[in-house]
Amino acid sequence: MVEWISVTSTAIRKIGYDSTTSRMYIDFEDSDPYYTFCRVPEHVFRNFVNASSVGRYYHSHIKDRYDC
Repeated sequence: MVEWISVTSTAIRKIGYDSTTSRMYIDFEDSDPYYTFCRVPEHVFRNFVNASSVGRYYHSHIKDRYDC
């Protein structure tokens, strides 16, 4: 089951995570429906949703690292 969390960001609406598959989903403001990332450790998801800037965290720790 996917756990979705709304975030405060100009580019990202919400972030989802399925702990049974280690898949993370990002619902960007300009995408439909969302992007899927594979083999994402749960701590990366938790740090992402708790980051002071989710956009900065995305670019530094997620983008181009967890492609399916």
